[in-house]
Amino acid sequence: MRALRAWPRDEATMSKIDGVGAGFTPEQWEQVRSLATSLTAEQANWIGGYFTGFADAARGAVQPPAEAAAAPLPAGQRTLTILYGTETGNSRVLAEAIGGKAKALGLPATVADLAKYKGSQLKDEKDLLFVVSTCGDGDPPQPALGFFEFLDGRKAPTLDGVRYAVLALGDSTYEFYCSAGKRLDERLEALGAERIAARIDCDVDEIKAGEEWATRLVGDLAAAAPAATAAAVVAAPSLAGTARVVDQHSPFLAPVLENIVLSGRGSSKETRHIELDLDGSGLTYEPGDALGIVPRNDPRAVAELLEAVGLDGEVAVQVDGASQPLSTALEGHFEIALATPKFLQKWAELSGSAELAAVAGSEHASARATFLENHHVVDLARLYPVANLAAQTLVDGLRKLQPRLYSIASSQAAQDGAAHLTVTTVRYDLNGSPRTGVVSGALSRLGEAEASLPVYIKPNPHFHLPADDAPIIMIGAGTGVAPYRAFLQEREQRGAKGRSWLVFGERNFRTDFLYQTDWQGWLAGGVLTKMSVAFSRDRGGKTYVQDRLRQDARDIWSWLEEGAHIYVCGDAKGMAPDVNAALLAIIAGEGGRNPEDAQDYLRDLIEEHRYNRDVY
Repeated sequence: MRALRAWPRDEATMSKIDGVGAGFTPEQWEQVRSLATSLTAEQANWIGGYFTGFADAARGAVQPPAEAAAAPLPAGQRTLTILYGTETGNSRVLAEAIGGKAKALGLPATVADLAKYKGSQLKDEKDLLFVVSTCGDGDPPQPALGFFEFLDGRKAPTLDGVRYAVLALGDSTYEFYCSAGKRLDERLEALGAERIAARIDCDVDEIKAGEEWATRLVGDLAAAAPAATAAAVVAAPSLAGTARVVDQHSPFLAPVLENIVLSGRGSSKETRHIELDLDGSGLTYEPGDALGIVPRNDPRAVAELLEAVGLDGEVAVQVDGASQPLSTALEGHFEIALATPKFLQKWAELSGSAELAAVAGSEHASARATFLENHHVVDLARLYPVANLAAQTLVDGLRKLQPRLYSIASSQAAQDGAAHLTVTTVRYDLNGSPRTGVVSGALSRLGEAEASLPVYIKPNPHFHLPADDAPIIMIGAGTGVAPYRAFLQEREQRGAKGRSWLVFGERNFRTDFLYQTDWQGWLAGGVLTKMSVAFSRDRGGKTYVQDRLRQDARDIWSWLEEGAHIYVCGDAKGMAPDVNAALLAIIAGEGGRNPEDAQDYLRDLIEEHRYNRDVY
């Protein structure tokens, strides 16, 4: 958008302009005249561009923010680059939302994935905003691992003149909360970059706070930008009449078409196959994406907590500015199982327990994490009672109830309007009481009369299929096999010619060989080239997927050298690190490389997007 000259500001000049003749009412013209005479030249330029954007919108001439940002930059203009690191997509969604707000304010902003960003570009940047998640035991997201290693290495550039801010995402129930963002923040400072704002650490239920922080940040940058930048503001097109957005805040109520037990009789666990009808939702997905289910707590678990804290479920509490009964709030809005460090700290203060206070502090992160694994909210209420607890105090200390994500076990091209899930029912005893997973437990109890679930799609772009002719090695244990069923359905549908190899692990061959007939059919038809299985509780000693990889080391190496893409899906704490170690051993042994060169080889696979993980 063009830059405008400053409006006339002196009273004499303004008095000669007939605003009423231009279509203003007398009241409107008085407001305009009063405002204009109070503005500086820079402010006048800014607001001129702002209202020009509205005029263009009224004429139907709104340009996308990207086009506005592409206009020639004034001399000395600072650009904003928003870089995100993610495995599940949370950081990407947040970064793109921030980028949209920045462009709407006229800031030349670029949004990029750290997985594709060249670290050598850092020295040429002006302003940087990082949105980075933490995974596993404090690790950066795997797609961003190469960037972090570059930044920690000797080739990292000096960043004098570069400004930055870090928005760190994490889960406070883990010991190394937001450590990837903390590590990034410290390293950028060590390289000479200047903070625009202090880092913000956001828990999984505090994403809104992070978005508000970033909105203020880009607003400050826009306010400090040259007037010609501000004049590039364009009005956002009206959303009236657009299609409904289906997300975790506005999910689609999907009818349940199928809900069957997949594991055999006598299995040590229950695994279910769920089919959901997405017809009419407008939702689309690719193999590798996840389905989010918006959960509700079991009313029985709510009743147990109310009894433990001695509160009446009909007492009114405020949730997001609205009043509702405590029992309703606990059932639909708050996590009432896993306790967070925030809740632990609050409960230690309320109960006056020296024992809780001793483990609640951040200086005891390891002991705190272990304690929280073994004590849910109801356990704290029973073991460390609080007298005269207020209902509002209870809910204010709880984390908001978060969606549960499940890898989709079907191809939309093959299943049309349906999505399939593979879900193991979480059941265990803790402190003498039986516990169940919020969603998996609900699925096991789901009856015909209530057979529908609120759902949305969570894209997972780092776990999509490669080209049809590329070979793939799919490694999964338990329900981690779900996305590979989607992969093969998709490849069968497309007539893909690339070879495929499935390495699958579970407990017992007889009861836990999930989707056995599907794999056998694809083997017979050539869609699946090879299958290796590992059953850890059958006779003959425990065998896991990493053991099968080592046994097939020569073939694994051969496939890798021929361009195979590796996928790993399943447990982040055990299986994924063990598979990673096995791959390093294979690369070193079969490739004749030392440990450091083997690491480099695996790192190259990550950078080439040939080593992809979806772990949890």
